[in-house]
Amino acid sequence: MPPIDSKSKPALPPRFAAPSAVTWIVILAFAAFFIQGLMSADITPQRLWRGMFNLWRFVSLAFPPDFSKLDVIAWSMLETMNMAVVGVAFGVILSLPFALLASSNMTPHPVVRTITRLIIATMRTIPDLIWALIFVVAVGLGPLAGILAIIIDTIGFCARFFSERIEEVKPGPAEALTSTGAGRLSVILGAIVPETLASITATSLYSVEKAIRSAVTLGLVGAGGIGVELSTAMRLFNFDEACAIILVILVVVIAFEQISSFIRSKVI
Repeated sequence: MPPIDSKSKPALPPRFAAPSAVTWIVILAFAAFFIQGLMSADITPQRLWRGMFNLWRFVSLAFPPDFSKLDVIAWSMLETMNMAVVGVAFGVILSLPFALLASSNMTPHPVVRTITRLIIATMRTIPDLIWALIFVVAVGLGPLAGILAIIIDTIGFCARFFSERIEEVKPGPAEALTSTGAGRLSVILGAIVPETLASITATSLYSVEKAIRSAVTLGLVGAGGIGVELSTAMRLFNFDEACAIILVILVVVIAFEQISSFIRSKVI
């Protein structure tokens, strides 16, 4: 075998490329923002020590939890679940036309698709807590404001994933139906919906889980549900009652996650 000439070896690819000027600017900007965030948080050993002491005081006062108002807590939890289920049901139904208009293969015009996507992004970008504050101003305190907030949040969440799934549908079945003279509605019901039903069901179930967690926080701003009870207990320093409310929320959320996982395993 002839000796290998080191000069004839191909040059190894560089493992590390020198960062560009833009990369350095991004790194420095992130580092500056990170340092500014730490400084604005005013983190001191005294505050951390005091925080640990206050946390231990909260835990010692919260246990054992007080279930003496379990009937009130259960009723408020039921109201929270009602808000979540009703809001998600309307949200999923309204998400379908938004998703069809936002998908590239079903929209009637690119301009309509762009406008619809902008509306969906706006619904999704604004947090549900802000929507709840807006609807509390519009319709007053109570579950209706929470339901409306969940509807808007669900549309922003589901319409995006529904449209992405619709765009993945193979054009064959839709073109076959169109060639037989079927209208747009027939194409949607006969080709699009059957192909996307499993994904829509899974996304909808996850939306209910998400809505139950959101509905708890919506009550903190007066949108009804168990969040009102939790906020009241915390403000009155009834930490044992607050602990009981948190445990009830935990049990309900875990139970629904298990039910949702079971349904998803049967559908998908």
